[in-house]
Amino acid sequence: MSTDAPILPPANKAGKRISIALAIAVHLLLAAFLFYGVRWQTKATDVVEVELVRAAPEPVAAPVAVPPAPTPEPAPKAEPKPEPKPLPAPPKPDIAIKEKPKPPPKPEPKPEPKPRVDPVKELLKREEEQLAQRKNIESAIQEAAQKQAAHAAAARSKAMNAYVASIVRKIRGNIVLPPDIKGNPEAIFEVTQLPDGEVLTVRLKRSSGNAALDTAVERAILKSNPLPKPQQAELFARSLDLRYRPLDE
Repeated sequence: MSTDAPILPPANKAGKRISIALAIAVHLLLAAFLFYGVRWQTKATDVVEVELVRAAPEPVAAPVAVPPAPTPEPAPKAEPKPEPKPLPAPPKPDIAIKEKPKPPPKPEPKPEPKPRVDPVKELLKREEEQLAQRKNIESAIQEAAQKQAAHAAAARSKAMNAYVASIVRKIRGNIVLPPDIKGNPEAIFEVTQLPDGEVLTVRLKRSSGNAALDTAVERAILKSNPLPKPQQAELFARSLDLRYRPLDE
């Protein structure tokens, strides 16, 4: 194959240029065709194996004889079921069981009516209760005060007796009894003293009937000066009545 283009007679410059461009384009197209055509021929083609098998003819189905439809037989008549015989009634007991009578319902208790409250009576009742309570309190206070006073008086009396007994014991230690004393006569002397026990005066208030005994007691009182003082200062008495009996201890 020749790739040379025919030579045209010279023409004008514009036509020459066009012809040259066309020739170059044709050459380029031809070269491209040749390149791709050779490449396509050299490329290995994919082999596809196809096994050709002759299809076997399908067997023709034999005609099937259709049996005639059976004639429907008439349905048998249903026989009536025998009616069940009634069972015999159970024998009645000779003695009928009597049901216990139910107790009558208890009557509900009726609420008692509330007594009517008189406000005046209620007020008077409260005042009486308060007055009785006040009297009980006052009585309890008075009783407690009396018990306290009695207790205090008993304690004072006991302390006073102990005080006088200490004076009498001191006087007995200083007395010299006269002889021939008959019985147990009593002599009472009034003694005036100071708070420190110093004896100021001694006066016979009641004689024992024995002048010698009275004089002996008076001398013993003066000899016992000063007299013992009480343990409690409030028990001090300026004037004392001293009783003396010779046989008393």
